[in-house]
Amino acid sequence: MVRYQGGDAAAVEELVQHLSPSLFSYLMRPEGNRSDVEDLLQECWLRIHRARHTYRVADPLLPWIFAIARHTMLDDRRRRSRRAAREVLLPEPPEPPSHVTPAGTHVLDIGALLEQLPPSQRDVLLLLNVTGMTMAEAARATSASVAATKQRAHRAYARLRAFLAERK
Repeated sequence: MVRYQGGDAAAVEELVQHLSPSLFSYLMRPEGNRSDVEDLLQECWLRIHRARHTYRVADPLLPWIFAIARHTMLDDRRRRSRRAAREVLLPEPPEPPSHVTPAGTHVLDIGALLEQLPPSQRDVLLLLNVTGMTMAEAARATSASVAATKQRAHRAYARLRAFLAERK
């Protein structure tokens, strides 16, 4: 651990190889699955890395490491219980809404209209209207200038208006 604190990469690898099996066994719980435990182990090593400067050479290493592992596990349990308290399980998924329309009316398929647009125009419309980005944010997201983004949006709206006029 002292070599690890000094920045020795070989010491880090040696420490991880030597202690990971014990930490894995400690973190493994009957209700947990292997993937969750691997995630916890990784989180534990990240915390050890961040706290490595707090280790005192005079103190034994294993209690220090397993205290971090214990706190990692407790934090994970708290996070899971908070998430479970907010979740509402449904007995079965709801049915998708049926589109009942009066005779002679057309159902607008927005997805089909958007598919007819060029990808650059479709992306700008989705960024602006679905995600709620500003013009500057959409420009940054598409790696274009604000002027080019405005032009793409204008052309996309014009095309959509033309598509809708054809349907009437």
